[in-house]
Amino acid sequence: MSDTLLMVGKIVNTHGIRGELKILPHTDFPEVRFAPKSKLKIVNPDSGVITDVTVASARPVKQMYVVRFEGYDNINLVEKYKGCELKVTKEESVELPDNEYYFYEIIGCRVVSDEGEELGVIEEILRPGANDVWVVKMPSRKQLLLPVIDDVVLDVDVKSKLVKVHLLEGLL
Repeated sequence: MSDTLLMVGKIVNTHGIRGELKILPHTDFPEVRFAPKSKLKIVNPDSGVITDVTVASARPVKQMYVVRFEGYDNINLVEKYKGCELKVTKEESVELPDNEYYFYEIIGCRVVSDEGEELGVIEEILRPGANDVWVVKMPSRKQLLLPVIDDVVLDVDVKSKLVKVHLLEGLL
């Protein structure tokens, strides 16, 4: 079941005493995901327990979203969800334009240079600003930080989990 679910956020803390939660979004569409009436699943990463919830209200605060779920209007009802993940089913994913990918499609991809050198596997996506950065775990245990720009990322094949890149001077 969990492999058909996509992570859209992580509950990092409670906010106030009225049942609001601070959520770190893991989605390019937080305004869609956390819109009132949106259906989400709270997944406990330890127990695997899934709780279906409906967004009552949400607002962006700095890099986070403060969200309240219908029927959860008290801190005591939501405290247990700290550290849980918010997910949606794959069927509910938003169609993306060409050359845009979901995190789950990129993480785990093998990375190969345009010279055929096996570089490693993408293990994380950073969003520092102008462009995303893909963190590649190399066999040497070092990390390679790949800026997601046209000069670097040449081809992404999500079906075969393979990314072809051109290493600019200074990246390695």
